[in-house]
Amino acid sequence: MGTVRRECLGQRHLTAVVTDYVDHDNIHRPHRALQQRPPLAAGAPHKPTVTVIRRDRLGGLIHEYQAA
Repeated sequence: MGTVRRECLGQRHLTAVVTDYVDHDNIHRPHRALQQRPPLAAGAPHKPTVTVIRRDRLGGLIHEYQAA
């Protein structure tokens, strides 16, 4: 947290970064203990697809992938 506080440009920026990261971690990031599903995902694990859309978060520091 210290690094995030030092790198952010104020409370508003800090809040936006932390909110974006928490959203990514709970909705998109796969967790091994949950059979590669995110904690808040609905349904079964995703099936492999050919077409994938990449969404950059936090200025490209985090990438999320979604079936097209």
